[in-house]
Amino acid sequence: KTGFTLKVSAALKEGRVTPTELCQRCLALIKSTKFLNAYITVAEETALKQAEESEERYRRGQPLGILDGIPIAVKDNFNTAGIETTCASNMLKGYISPYNATVVQKLLDHGAVLLGKTNLDEFAMGSGSTDGVFGPVRNPWSYSKQHKEKSVPKSHSEDEKSGWVITGGSSGGSAAAVSSFTCFAALGSDTGGSTRNPAAHCGVVGLKPTYGLISRHGLIPLVNSMDVPGILTRCVDDAAVLLGSLAGHDPKDSTTIQDDFKPFELPNLTDMSKLSVGIPKEYHAPGLSSEILALWSKAADLFKNAGAKVVEVSLPHTRYSIVCYHVLCTAEVASNMARFDGLEYGHRSDMKDSTESMYAATRREGFNDVVRGRILSGNYFLLKQNYEKYFVKAQKVRRLIANDFVKVFRSGVDILLTPTTLSDAAPYMEFIQEDNRTRSAQDDILTQAANMAGLPAINVPTALSERGLPVGLQFIGRSFQEKQLLTVAKWFEKQVQFPVIQLEEVKRHDSGVFQHQKSAAFS
Repeated sequence: KTGFTLKVSAALKEGRVTPTELCQRCLALIKSTKFLNAYITVAEETALKQAEESEERYRRGQPLGILDGIPIAVKDNFNTAGIETTCASNMLKGYISPYNATVVQKLLDHGAVLLGKTNLDEFAMGSGSTDGVFGPVRNPWSYSKQHKEKSVPKSHSEDEKSGWVITGGSSGGSAAAVSSFTCFAALGSDTGGSTRNPAAHCGVVGLKPTYGLISRHGLIPLVNSMDVPGILTRCVDDAAVLLGSLAGHDPKDSTTIQDDFKPFELPNLTDMSKLSVGIPKEYHAPGLSSEILALWSKAADLFKNAGAKVVEVSLPHTRYSIVCYHVLCTAEVASNMARFDGLEYGHRSDMKDSTESMYAATRREGFNDVVRGRILSGNYFLLKQNYEKYFVKAQKVRRLIANDFVKVFRSGVDILLTPTTLSDAAPYMEFIQEDNRTRSAQDDILTQAANMAGLPAINVPTALSERGLPVGLQFIGRSFQEKQLLTVAKWFEKQVQFPVIQLEEVKRHDSGVFQHQKSAAFS
């Protein structure tokens, strides 16, 4: 079975649907799912113009490739020329970048149609997509038939207000956009799990590539040594297609690989006997729901029964990784956020007393508490008297964490299988009871070690929980072995047959070719 993009690409080539029709249908869906708050900016005019240009190429029989005419969305922390880039912060409201991020440019060069910019936690700091200035993103599964059948509504009005669940974060807008069919793929970013976490909660595929495989140029940095652009799609094949058009060296990002990247098609796994799957015992973390634990065991059995070798492995330094991550993350944040001083771009305060007071007022007005808190703790860790004790020590622990993975992969294990999240998506009202730092520390626990080690990892939607909400499992691969990682993920995806979301709200607005594509791609 091939992915959505290949099917749609074929439909476009055969003229069964035009890029403009596809674009209009997605724009109509964005309007009818506005209540999800997945998009910050919808670039209707430019999208239709791009679709028209794509249509002209198809007419001439010269499409630019599989992605030509395919509607996509981009997280609002990637620079887009001519379209506002806000990072969901007052600090950048109204900021229009003069250039495109490399990944955005590459998608446009392949003919993709950019529908708009998606919502996130302010400056991508958070794990719920609840802390941006444009308000929280709602998980499309809150409105699915599957969830509604399992949840007991209180009174109707109360249910409308508080009955919805979060998308996870920080790329929640992108995950919700893909999950609700408003686009075929979206870009997120992943620093500690920000692509995989919302992918798990929204029932989509979320790929965090190896650090350095995809350019970070034009991605507004959070933690330079861990950030990677992430890919969100509805199936593993589509993630491979997107990776093929994005990966490779970029002269504008010195941390990218030097070699050219050869795009690949994913083979179907037939002989499992050569595959060794590692189950890291440390990922049986406190707070892991019994449901997810059971799914994790079931998945391991699935591999075992198919003839793969399944072994328990140990990554002993995992338990220090969240503390280590906190120190390194806040230190780099403090350094990165220094650029927002009200002088060159973004928000500037009216405070005229002195330059110093203008700086201070600008930052107080521009940043939310979460960002300010991380800047404060980061600067504390970097103080001369604390530098050795915290920052340097955390760097050493990071090396130990990375070495744990190296040892496990050297022992002959090909791929690691872990949970992606501790539980299914929390109701919004429950999620906001705890502060962002507590939440992020809990939610990143299973995902951020892959960022510390720079390894590729993918969330694959696995099943629905007892509440009718998506649960995903994570595969972590060897460095730059995306092909192997995605091949295993594709095999697993085919075995589990994750159900299609049944969105009552959307069905009314959506008919014809879109329905056909959904059912065809999942049948």
